[in-house]
Amino acid sequence: MSDSLNLLAARLAARGPDFIVGWRAGAAVRNDAFGARARAWAALLRRRPGRHYALYLEDSVEFAAALLGAWQAGKTVWLSADTLAASCAALAASVDGFLGEFPAALAPLAPAPGDGDDEGAPLALDADGAALVVHTSGSTGAAQAVPKRLAQLASEVTALESLFGAQLGDAAIVATVSHQHIYGLLFKVLWPLAAGRAIVAHSVSFSEQLALLLAERPCALVASPAHLKRLPAHLDWRAGAAQLRAVFSSGGPLAPDDARATGAMLGRVPAEVYGSSETGGIAWRRRDAGSDESWLAFPNVDWRVAEAEGALEVRSPHLADAGWLRLADRVRAAGEGRFQLLGRSDRIVKIEEKRISLDGVEAALAASPLVAEARVLLCAPAPGRRQTLAAFVVLSAAGRAALDGAGKAALNARLRAALGGAVDAVALPRRWRYLERLPVNAQGKTTQAMLLALLDEARPLRPHLRLLERAAERVLLEISVPANLLYLDGHFSEAPILPGVVQVDWAIAYGREYFALPARFLAIHALKFQHVVRPDAPLRLELLHDAAKGSLTFRYLSDSGQHASGRILFGAADDTPTAKTAC
Repeated sequence: MSDSLNLLAARLAARGPDFIVGWRAGAAVRNDAFGARARAWAALLRRRPGRHYALYLEDSVEFAAALLGAWQAGKTVWLSADTLAASCAALAASVDGFLGEFPAALAPLAPAPGDGDDEGAPLALDADGAALVVHTSGSTGAAQAVPKRLAQLASEVTALESLFGAQLGDAAIVATVSHQHIYGLLFKVLWPLAAGRAIVAHSVSFSEQLALLLAERPCALVASPAHLKRLPAHLDWRAGAAQLRAVFSSGGPLAPDDARATGAMLGRVPAEVYGSSETGGIAWRRRDAGSDESWLAFPNVDWRVAEAEGALEVRSPHLADAGWLRLADRVRAAGEGRFQLLGRSDRIVKIEEKRISLDGVEAALAASPLVAEARVLLCAPAPGRRQTLAAFVVLSAAGRAALDGAGKAALNARLRAALGGAVDAVALPRRWRYLERLPVNAQGKTTQAMLLALLDEARPLRPHLRLLERAAERVLLEISVPANLLYLDGHFSEAPILPGVVQVDWAIAYGREYFALPARFLAIHALKFQHVVRPDAPLRLELLHDAAKGSLTFRYLSDSGQHASGRILFGAADDTPTAKTAC
């Protein structure tokens, strides 16, 4: 398959008109329709000046057609993880035009259905030509542009097929990650196109959708650790597990417990892939019973450990040249051609001339029984002030109870005390954010920019509000969830919804604002979440107060029906609480 991409258009054409390239909303996308779209994109771009074009499309099958068409037209395609204003502004300085679903102000190009069907024979492309520019994820710093030659991408496709092709067979490719990043691009678009596997056009946002989609036909799942660790065990995965041939995970470390839980639910322990936008795939592992934490290099990747720093150095056809590349990851050899990752050397920062390991601070935090997950970042200092660290913490059940019981200041103090024996005093975080979960983007990545944005105190924590009706024991409010609400971060990246715990919190907050509720929360009963709440959608919140029973009943309503409801009980400070119903 070493020539699988420079001859890809011809290989696709040779498969015949009825070959299934992909699936869109349950309907097959056949080769004749796909080829027509690729030729339409090629015809459109052959008429356009300039070489460099930014491409963004949500539909993976249409994206694949646009990518192939652009290559046939001799263009270099730039990928962006999103269409945010800052991302578009950065792209505008480097490209000659925009394709697909960028904001209308950028005048993005796209052929209309049936337009410009170029009947020319597919061209053999230059394997060493500048085919693509991808961007790093931004999880360890600002996103950087990384050029890719067609030969580099082809070498990765060849390696993946040699490792996993026999296991996949004719499986369709289902993904929870976007093809706008190198991992999704390779696993969801280029590899299946080259190998002749069908692409499911849309990325999956919700677990309920995923369970149904996996059950439709033999398939492989391409996911991220952030998505896999949130698969709900209460869903019935048996039909999907029967069809599933492989699960892939990349983009960050997958916790051992999450790997085992995924295997138990889906019947397949994930094959984890280690690499980056710059290096391509480097190594993989599958943590079956009895396996360790070490990684096995791809068959076409050489590696060694730099003596001075213990840094990993790699050499492979996935790289821009034939030399050795030193990475920021520290490793140690683990025998039989394997290595173990020990953390990143570039996460060493200096505060008051002392070297501080951010990985070390995170590990010390994660060791606390109050913490389920933690990230620590260096904050830009205010004028005249020294640099400080900020901690972003997902609390355990014990930590959440401590926060609810004693408040944020007391919890900050407890965690700082827990760090005291392991971390230098200058490295104790000065800013703390407690999160329901770490925010992730469409690639399942938690970026520095996303975390640092959580420090912006100007982001709203409450909805837009208007009082519609008010009586002694009843209030009706019109609310709208702002799109930049802090609580939407990570819940979820492609289709944000309002977390249920926030809905309950708002009901209590507004109940206290309009009614004289007893001081102490006792319990919540009949809690139901029937429909998701999306940002900017008009919504009504009805609050009913029964003073005799010390209860507050709430309902979230819209023209679509009831979204959530429950009855909250309150009592005096000395009342004994009853059993609570979990949100």
